[in-house]
Amino acid sequence: MNISVIYNVFIRDFRKQKTRIALTLFALGWGTLSIMLLLGFGEGLRSQMTLNQNGMGSNIMVIWGGNTSKPFKGMGKGRKIWFFPDNIAYLKETVPEIIDVGGEYDRWGIRTEYKDKVLSEHVNGVTPNYEELRNFIPEFGGRMINELDVKKKRRVAFLGWQVAERLFEDEEPIGKYIMLNSMPYTVIGIMKEKNTSGNYSGMDEDKIIIPLTTFKATFGDPYLDNLVCKLPKEVNSEDVEKKIIAAFADKFKFDPTDSRAISIWDTVAGAKEFNNIMTGINLFFGFIGGLTLLIAGVGVANIMYVSIKKRTREIGIKMAMGARRSYIMMQFLLESLMITFIGGFGGMSFSYILTESFKRMPIESDVLEFMGRPTISLEIGIIVISILGVMGVMSGIFPALKASSVSPVESLRYE
Repeated sequence: MNISVIYNVFIRDFRKQKTRIALTLFALGWGTLSIMLLLGFGEGLRSQMTLNQNGMGSNIMVIWGGNTSKPFKGMGKGRKIWFFPDNIAYLKETVPEIIDVGGEYDRWGIRTEYKDKVLSEHVNGVTPNYEELRNFIPEFGGRMINELDVKKKRRVAFLGWQVAERLFEDEEPIGKYIMLNSMPYTVIGIMKEKNTSGNYSGMDEDKIIIPLTTFKATFGDPYLDNLVCKLPKEVNSEDVEKKIIAAFADKFKFDPTDSRAISIWDTVAGAKEFNNIMTGINLFFGFIGGLTLLIAGVGVANIMYVSIKKRTREIGIKMAMGARRSYIMMQFLLESLMITFIGGFGGMSFSYILTESFKRMPIESDVLEFMGRPTISLEIGIIVISILGVMGVMSGIFPALKASSVSPVESLRYE
């Protein structure tokens, strides 16, 4: 099979059917552009929403104490379940599937002063592992609280970027002192800006983070407001949730079936549900784009039927000289694939240029920050090329079968 001969025949047919082939190539390019942009929008949305979800922390569970609603072993209902700092180590020891556990104190309306500014801010006392658990990543030049800060009960503060802007405006905050309830705290770091799709105790950018022990010593609060634990990606979060409930039920003596004793926010299950939704959206986008390509595929099949009709005598001569039916069939099938991929790759190239140009445009928009920008990934390219290949084969297979079934005697008499 000489590809150069097939290419020359394609060029000859193109010159004879310039308008029809040009319109078909345009339809193929437009259909490919449509499906690429739709899938690219879905991929950009998935990537940005995943990034937003991970802004609060990836594969985490947040646990709150509640009130018992069932009597248990002689104890009445209505007991309050309080978490203590030593419950952090207890949970990690009793549920081995958990990678890490952190604890948190939470208090609103703390008088915060810097120079002549007086604000009412949100203060959290946390463990140092919140840097990874909750993505409390410091900006360059600063740091998050560490184990030594906790051990020595240092009065140091790690600020959310919005708090830092309200207090310091254009000043450099690192090393400066702020007053929390009239007590001085040294600013050691500013949280790096991030997007989050959820929160459970206010937005991270508005928080002032101090060591867990310092918070307890300053405000005298013995009870943690919540616990945060991190799970490995491969673990079944529902099974871990049951083990957490069982562990605390054993420690605090409540009925394991009591749904109000403790509350758990399973972000792992939420992420899986979100991925299922995004898969459905991408399938819908792909279906809509595929319909556009299907119309272009009909045009390719039409061109091939016209080409066969005009080349009936040529086909008869080849078959009379010994050409096998498989050769005739393969020739027209390759011509169909050539038309499909020329138009398809044109649309793919244009869609890539559009998406890359759009990503580089300096557009300030909260919607774009939240929903992301269209992204052409390798997976999308493979999907579209596969669709083009299947469509090229389907568009050419029936005309090719017709061409290969032509009778040499009849075709030589064809006018």
